[in-house]
Amino acid sequence: MTSSFTRHQNRPFDEIRSIKIFYDALGFADASVLIELGNTKVLASVNLQQSVPPFLKGQKTGWLSAEYAMLPCATHQRTMRESSQTQRNSRSVEISRLIGRCLRTTVDLTKIGERTIQIDCDVLQADGSTRVAAITAASLALEKAIFRWTQARLIPEGVFKHAIAAVSVGFIEDQALLDLNYEEDSKAHADFNIIMTKEKHIIEIQGTAEQTPVTWQQFEQLKTLAGKGIDALFAHNTQNHQQNSSFSFNHATSPEKKSFQNAAIKPALFSLGNRIVKKES
Repeated sequence: MTSSFTRHQNRPFDEIRSIKIFYDALGFADASVLIELGNTKVLASVNLQQSVPPFLKGQKTGWLSAEYAMLPCATHQRTMRESSQTQRNSRSVEISRLIGRCLRTTVDLTKIGERTIQIDCDVLQADGSTRVAAITAASLALEKAIFRWTQARLIPEGVFKHAIAAVSVGFIEDQALLDLNYEEDSKAHADFNIIMTKEKHIIEIQGTAEQTPVTWQQFEQLKTLAGKGIDALFAHNTQNHQQNSSFSFNHATSPEKKSFQNAAIKPALFSLGNRIVKKES
């Protein structure tokens, strides 16, 4: 059966949307990454906190926690800010847990002591695939943060085990698609979010067939597409590093620059730069 479905701007069915990755885009986080996946924009920030949840106290191991939220005007119709609601949005809670689960597989928490790695993912603009964009951005930011913590001798080497990336795939009119935007996601009769390592090892798969069951043969199509998308994400980040190898350390908001290159500007009280200065003194 030939599909009559055509993607926006005739994007090929097996092609990911345009990717843009910016390190240390804004804020005083130990590391942050702003990812743009087409019209979807997500900011992921990483910080190190000197405590662990009550269930881990005295266990001499660390923890990683994640929070996901969507800004009120991230969608066409403004949504209510979660802080003004009586309880958290169930979707945000579910995605926060997904991000935390996935990122905990990438670090050796037994090496960081009783500390918590806190990841915050904020959706600035939503056009589908926000959770997979958040996971990819969070992994990149976490890798950068751990590198900086290691350089500052706040944690030992070998904490970061592997990077991960995530993509969405689905079916519309029996046509397998890679990287669904909002319009496509709303039409898909089956869609999956697939999280993998660079070596294509599976971290997690979320998915459902809302209208028609998916055969194993069809799932193999989706798996192949997901692998292609994962390759594209890792390849883009590698190219981004080569072209901007010093960008993340020379950005105007970088704690390192504020601490070492401009001593007249005092870093934030709990910034990485401030902790480095205290460590050296």
